[in-house]
Amino acid sequence: MTEPALRLIEVSKRFDQTIAADLLSLSITPGEFFTFLGPSGSGKSTVLRMIAGLERPDAGQILVAGQDVVGVPPWRRNLGMVFQQYAVFPHMSVAENVGYALRVRGAAPRDREARVAALLDLVGLARMERKNATLLSGGEQQRVALARALAAKPAILLLDEPLSALDERIRREMQTELKRIQRRTGTTFLYVTHDQEEALTMSDRIAVLNMGRCIQCDAPERIYRRPRTRFVAEFFRGCNVLDATVLETGSEWVRITLAGIDIKACSRLSPGPGSLVGLAIRSEDLHLGTATGRFACNLTARLEEIIYRGTNVDHRLRLADGQPLVATSTRREFDSADAEVTIGFDPEALVALED
Repeated sequence: MTEPALRLIEVSKRFDQTIAADLLSLSITPGEFFTFLGPSGSGKSTVLRMIAGLERPDAGQILVAGQDVVGVPPWRRNLGMVFQQYAVFPHMSVAENVGYALRVRGAAPRDREARVAALLDLVGLARMERKNATLLSGGEQQRVALARALAAKPAILLLDEPLSALDERIRREMQTELKRIQRRTGTTFLYVTHDQEEALTMSDRIAVLNMGRCIQCDAPERIYRRPRTRFVAEFFRGCNVLDATVLETGSEWVRITLAGIDIKACSRLSPGPGSLVGLAIRSEDLHLGTATGRFACNLTARLEEIIYRGTNVDHRLRLADGQPLVATSTRREFDSADAEVTIGFDPEALVALED
């Protein structure tokens, strides 16, 4: 059995009344692109800093390749780190920045030059080795910081919101580049972000954190399509959370009433009749107009607002029982709001939540 690249075992950290890590446990496999995702204050950056050795946990173990590194200074952990700020050395050229760690470690000049050349080619800066790093664009400086962090071949590369200071176009390009570089090098990447699209685009797995706890850890598509809790469902844009009442349960299904309509849906939960249950459904899974098919469901709602977002249009609605929801389509479905409309959907798209 392969030793995990990183294991956190019941790691805890508090700052006065603020909980940054609450008995946090998880494992990351070698070569994985793993992301901590969560809102501000969820503890994700503090957990990263504890792994790096910049903060000490109050309790728990942090194992890198099976070795507990709690108490080991940062420079002895064989970890690389890329920050939100590029932190390039202003008095050095691009090549000198990238080769700095190798020079400190006493690498032979010829070996150092070969490693720097290979890394600059990897990050797309092969012809810029003589330039002063501060004269580069923001995206180019972040590539320098990435190459510098990879130079010493770290066991894990820690990235703390490294793209948040870039404009949208460059940020999207760098998302693709980071994933390409991670695959090429095979290095384990541990990434921190609050940006949902960024996490979904790059990650092999995502851990959604809140108040120092891992609420759900899963593959991107599953965490997006099959949230387990209200927090995860509501954290991702475009996910509606609705309350329904259970009427009857079976071994693999549950019959519920939602806004006065009886619906039979699949469920992994077994709440008793009369119980309230939270349901998640993606806005793109709601069809504006009557749905057809053997299992199709249709609800009546009032269209309250139409919001044009370029690639899609949000239609804000309210069900007969007062619950709000959003249906998204690629075009404007109605000329104006304030109208009674029909919403159709497949009950297979409903996800029963655990809380």
